[in-house]
Amino acid sequence: MHYSKLVEIYEKLDATTKRLEQTDVISKFLKEVDVADLGITILLLEGRIFPRWDEREVGIASKTMLKAICVVSGEPISRINFEWKKTGDLGTVSYNLIKKKKQSTLGSHELTVKKVLKNLMELAAIEGHGSVDRKISLVAELLTSAKPNEAKYIVRTILNDMRIGVGEGTIRDAIVWAFFGDKLKAEYSKEEHKLMVEDRAKYNEYADAVQKAYDIANDFAPVAEAAKKHGLSGLEKMEMQIGVPLKVMLALKVDNIDEGFERCGRPAEFEFKYDGMRMQIHKNNNDIKIFTRRLENVTAQFPEVVEAVKKYVKESKVVLDSEAVGYSRKTWRYLPFQSISQRIKRKYGIEKMSEQYPVEVNVFDIINYKGKSIISKPFEERKEILKKIIKNTAKKIVLAKSITTSDKKEVQNFYEEAIDSGNEGLMIKKLDAPYKPGARVGFMVKLKPAKENLDLVIIKAEWGEGKRSKWLSSYTLACRDDEGNFLEVGKVSTGLKEKREEGLSFAEMTDLLKPLIKKEEGKEVMLKPKIVIEVGYEEIQKSPTYSSGYALRFPRVIQLRDDKSSDDVSPLKMLEAFYNEQKKK
Repeated sequence: MHYSKLVEIYEKLDATTKRLEQTDVISKFLKEVDVADLGITILLLEGRIFPRWDEREVGIASKTMLKAICVVSGEPISRINFEWKKTGDLGTVSYNLIKKKKQSTLGSHELTVKKVLKNLMELAAIEGHGSVDRKISLVAELLTSAKPNEAKYIVRTILNDMRIGVGEGTIRDAIVWAFFGDKLKAEYSKEEHKLMVEDRAKYNEYADAVQKAYDIANDFAPVAEAAKKHGLSGLEKMEMQIGVPLKVMLALKVDNIDEGFERCGRPAEFEFKYDGMRMQIHKNNNDIKIFTRRLENVTAQFPEVVEAVKKYVKESKVVLDSEAVGYSRKTWRYLPFQSISQRIKRKYGIEKMSEQYPVEVNVFDIINYKGKSIISKPFEERKEILKKIIKNTAKKIVLAKSITTSDKKEVQNFYEEAIDSGNEGLMIKKLDAPYKPGARVGFMVKLKPAKENLDLVIIKAEWGEGKRSKWLSSYTLACRDDEGNFLEVGKVSTGLKEKREEGLSFAEMTDLLKPLIKKEEGKEVMLKPKIVIEVGYEEIQKSPTYSSGYALRFPRVIQLRDDKSSDDVSPLKMLEAFYNEQKKK
């Protein structure tokens, strides 16, 4: 398929912010795409080069892209930089400059989606001496062949800045409409701006099947291929692969034990809520892989966990959900998350770090057993499997401490024990509930004594003044809505240190943010939404100033959450819920 056809769809999507309209555009397009190009097309529609779980990166920052545009357009870097600052989008810059050049040249070769994705994937494999020049050459090859509007979206894809607002929900629904819409007589009504479905119950069955397939694949490409080739039966036969991480299930917050019972039923499971790092552990015989909640592979950084899993997990093929908690070798008490967070990015001195900052793995769920997904099984069945296969070994790997009860007083005692032990509180789980990857569900909730902090992503920053003039020292924060859009909730500039040795510093944060700058306007810079921080605050207020409709009063940076991605930031619904709780109190 010619890439130009996909670009036509990009431009239609760019022209509307209505989710149902976008879904209609994508679904009609997917119907026409040949199955050989379908997986590639889905990836590129999402603005991705690799699936969510694939850690490879193309390794091209904006300044390298400037050089590639320079090679293709013949314009000096200074001119390209000027245009970039003016528009804030190197995609638009490439469109304008390449359009100008091609008016005086013979034109372009026809690019295919396969050729585009092949070249972009090759970027990730280029390493070593001279790699920057080779990457520039590969990008320039694509842009030279591209029409101006194709160049715009190639550049945006490489920089992971598509700007067309297509979220997971839109892709999922488009797959349902594309491959099951005819059976269901489903049609989008532009006049009424809604989906017209003859049999809503049947539609929900197909939508659930697509969602379940995505839950175990963590990639829409094979889901779309299965739906197009084999329909519903193809989706039902999909199986998760050990070694491919899933999004972890997330919890809502409750204020008290009674609310926990109300949501999760009686009896319910109550577990210690540990202040550690979420670990999804994949075991395929002696091949062990460890992933964070942001799907980052940290196997090399935790060699002691690999050995513990090999030795104390009595099953050859499993995927476990757990929390790794740091502890003191002197007191044997658990330590806060910060004690082990520095191990996540560590590449050297790993053995020494594992001695200094050891962890105990507390296993609380199982996602795959004997090579088969068991996410649809009720929690109490999954827990029984865990009891059979985990050999509890203190300070190595253990089952999360828990009780199953209907007795409020027993829960209160257990809650106080959790807090006294240095933990955050309790997790409460519904016994007959399935595992829902990536979802905040009412059948798993958390009970904590203190007001809960928020995990927010930095989308803008400002250069400081005076002695802080060399640092980005004021940060605009954002939560996410249901469509994955980032919505501002205020600014924060307190909680960081002046000196690196004192903790998370303005200098360290500036080092993290500078490579993510998309555009500068005076002292303010626009950033790619990559850096997630935990933020404390006095209260949440209604605000017309910020796009979320809310603002944080007296926000402060608690810590960097480099175990979380921008997909994991606190949702708008959470802020709304916290605001309503404040009003009640």
